[in-house]
Amino acid sequence: MEKDLKILMISSDRNILTPGSAVSERMKEYGGLVEELHIVLLCDSSHTSSLKIENGKLKIAEGVYVYPTNSSMKILRPLDAARIGKRIVLKNKFVRGECVVTTQDPFECGWAGLNVKKKWRIPLEVQLHTNPFSPYFGGFQNRVRQFFARTVLASADNIRVVSENLRHNIENLLKIENSKLKILPIYVDKDQIENGQISFDLHARYPWHFILLAASRITPEKNLSMALRVLALVRERYPSTGLVIAGSGSEEKVLKSLVEKLGLAGFVEFVGWQSELASFYKTANAFIQTSFYEGYGLALVEAGLSGLPVVTTPVGIATELENGKDAYIFPHDRPDMFAAGIVDLIENNEKRENLRVNLKHTLDARLLSKEDYMAKIRDNWEKTALKIKP
Repeated sequence: MEKDLKILMISSDRNILTPGSAVSERMKEYGGLVEELHIVLLCDSSHTSSLKIENGKLKIAEGVYVYPTNSSMKILRPLDAARIGKRIVLKNKFVRGECVVTTQDPFECGWAGLNVKKKWRIPLEVQLHTNPFSPYFGGFQNRVRQFFARTVLASADNIRVVSENLRHNIENLLKIENSKLKILPIYVDKDQIENGQISFDLHARYPWHFILLAASRITPEKNLSMALRVLALVRERYPSTGLVIAGSGSEEKVLKSLVEKLGLAGFVEFVGWQSELASFYKTANAFIQTSFYEGYGLALVEAGLSGLPVVTTPVGIATELENGKDAYIFPHDRPDMFAAGIVDLIENNEKRENLRVNLKHTLDARLLSKEDYMAKIRDNWEKTALKIKP
């Protein structure tokens, strides 16, 4: 494979700085695709104080360098990233037609990338993992990000989205030409998930007969209050049903109050954010996802590959599944339908097994191997590099 490309990546994922982390290892693999990979990392100095930074950069592999912005204030991170990115292009002699700026998002990272593009007229690729224009993408900070996103996406030469549903939404909303939008789902290591070792059994921890699992951030758009209402309805028929919520977020206190209000104390367990979910996925009885919106739905994919039947709203990758065959898929405002689906799983072993097997088969057929995924990354960069404008 030719490796004559130089890539400037702008990211805010501080796990890049953690040796041996999945993100750090992935950056090294990306570096193996190209001549040079320069990563500008939006962060403050607290993330790099223990690292050996020389001349503003950290070498993590041959030809792969990380440049922390070490910004004094969060609001300055995009400005610092743009300044550092412009300098990298000049110092490392990027040649138009053989280089790309790629950004992790169309927000702060995207704004910095757009400024580098405008300065040096280098093609810009923007990664998009969620729909920033969804009505559930709320809050003042996200409203500001929507402003950035409109400008950045309109100016991007290539937009990499994680699902067909997201591509369709962005194309229709922003009237972006179809040729700019490329679908490349998040890479999922199927072997690692399928071969993940169990360190405990949820049924040994909790006295419930049927255990539901929800794995997500505990934020408003995840609609976990409905998951609690679903549990309350299911328990009217099957009182020995419980829910484990793996995740953390701003809504946890509100949800715990709702647990008490619905009389679910002792049947809902908040276990916090988990770095390893294999034991949860492989010893629960079903996975529940009640989100208003998902860009992709990685947790659903991981649950399906682990052998869990799924009950979900039609979001992310679930929009590409067949209701009643791969999963039970219901509207986000119908807890009664969710409850009926879960009761069916409890009562019907054959249906539960069919959903489990069909979902795993569908995911196996859709997910890319690492080799194919990396080849598509390289192909995207090659084609984007050639989108040179006067």
